[in-house]
Amino acid sequence: MVKVGDIVAWMDEWARPALAIDGDPVGLQLGDPAKPVTKVLATLELTPAVAEEAVARGAQLVVSHHAVLYRPADRIREDDPAGRMLRRLIQADVAVYNAHTNLDVAPGGVNDQLVERLGLVDVEVLAPTRHERMFKLAVFVPVDHHRQVLDAVCSAGAGWIGGYSSCTFNIPGKGTFKPEEGANPYIGSVGKLEEVDEIRLETVVPADRLNAVVDAMLAAHPYEEVAYDVYPLERPVKTFGIGRIGTLAKPMALKELAVFIKDRLDAPGVRFCGDASQRVSRLAVLGGSGMAWAEEARKKGADAFLTGDVKHHDALDALAAGLPVIDAGHYSTERWIVPVIVAYLQARAAARGALVEVFPSDRIREPFAFV
Repeated sequence: MVKVGDIVAWMDEWARPALAIDGDPVGLQLGDPAKPVTKVLATLELTPAVAEEAVARGAQLVVSHHAVLYRPADRIREDDPAGRMLRRLIQADVAVYNAHTNLDVAPGGVNDQLVERLGLVDVEVLAPTRHERMFKLAVFVPVDHHRQVLDAVCSAGAGWIGGYSSCTFNIPGKGTFKPEEGANPYIGSVGKLEEVDEIRLETVVPADRLNAVVDAMLAAHPYEEVAYDVYPLERPVKTFGIGRIGTLAKPMALKELAVFIKDRLDAPGVRFCGDASQRVSRLAVLGGSGMAWAEEARKKGADAFLTGDVKHHDALDALAAGLPVIDAGHYSTERWIVPVIVAYLQARAAARGALVEVFPSDRIREPFAFV
């Protein structure tokens, strides 16, 4: 049986809360972590229509990119749309989890989906927000418990390399030990030297998950005394950050690029500011509202910056600094994360052998009409 807390843990492994920008509320915002889950609805955001959809389709949990409680709520009233929506979710016992800037920053998250859809290469983080030390964990496991320990450490947050999870290396060998008086060995007898087929399991662990990973490893390991090593990795320090910058497969004129982006993002409309004929090779991208990082894009050598929610004066400031801007809208630059969330949770449930239905909302919409 899968519980709300299990889904939360799976999402937190991918979009770790520590990656969120300071002050951004992420995680389980509504509901009971111990509640069983058979249906999960994934959405970009929670609107009254999406909340009704979750209830109608029998979802016990909504996984959203945007928070349902972004600022502290001082009242929940039936005559207020937001209060009515929260009351409806509470009455129906629907839990709500959100991953916001942690999912923007995370490998494979919102901004990496933009990179993939636009075919950018030579990609790097636009604005670093976290420099994290990494560790190498090596543990010696008897063959019959190898998969159990591997699953435990990876579920606790080890084994992430870029957009890939459960990255480990495993070497078979022989372990020897002699239990002494007072020992309670899982294998062998007191006073007798034992030789056991074991596997050396190696993986990488971020600093903020190290204690949790070691605890999970010890809990899953059958030995009374576990032989393991933890090595600090001095280089490279792993860098996480908001936005991405990369190179287009071929240079384009700014107007041509705007049309290309509109097509690739299936956006109802795209606007841009700058010389329509200017050639663009290096493009910075940041899904949602990203103009706060326009100066980072300019400093990193971007020929243009793609984001959403661009204000008039911010556009003027960017132009004055020599940075053309393409505004494809908040919705169109972020909506592509929803099917990725669905696929990720489906895979995690399948790996667990759990019967959990994960489906995208069919009521999330671009709020603007274009004429």
